[in-house]
Amino acid sequence: MANIGAKKANRLKICVASATAIAVIVLVFFFVWNSLYGKPQLLLQPTNADIVALGQEVYAVNCASCHGKSLEGEKNWRSPDDFGMLPAPPHNIDGHTWHHTDDVLFGITKFGLAKFGGLKNHQSNMPIFDGILTDDEIIAALSYIKSYWPIETQKRHDELNYQKEKTKNQ
Repeated sequence: MANIGAKKANRLKICVASATAIAVIVLVFFFVWNSLYGKPQLLLQPTNADIVALGQEVYAVNCASCHGKSLEGEKNWRSPDDFGMLPAPPHNIDGHTWHHTDDVLFGITKFGLAKFGGLKNHQSNMPIFDGILTDDEIIAALSYIKSYWPIETQKRHDELNYQKEKTKNQ
């Protein structure tokens, strides 16, 4: 009888050891695969029709009056106006929006350039949308903007996000 109990205990130990070994192999495979081939989830989703549709509505109500219905921005956007303020830049391919990562675009929109960038004396005509728009609405508006960029520009922007994420994780 004692022999049968010992055999069951040995089988249980073998099962537990096998299950543990399999779990370790799966985890190692997952982490190696993810570090070599995985790409981070992007914040902006220009190919998600529902998010882009919401973004179009949010943009029309909150952004188009300055940045233009077609994302063209204000005239002479690179030069300060009579009050020393920069006009609203374009968000189409002619602007510099696509030069910034998703998290930077989100932070500037939500908190304003001065607060997000830690600039003490920076003044801007752009409103701070924290408390006005939800995070999802900000992401939708930015996704709508990105959906207007040519595919190659969207891919370059994605790569910019991937490189920043990769640098951050090193």
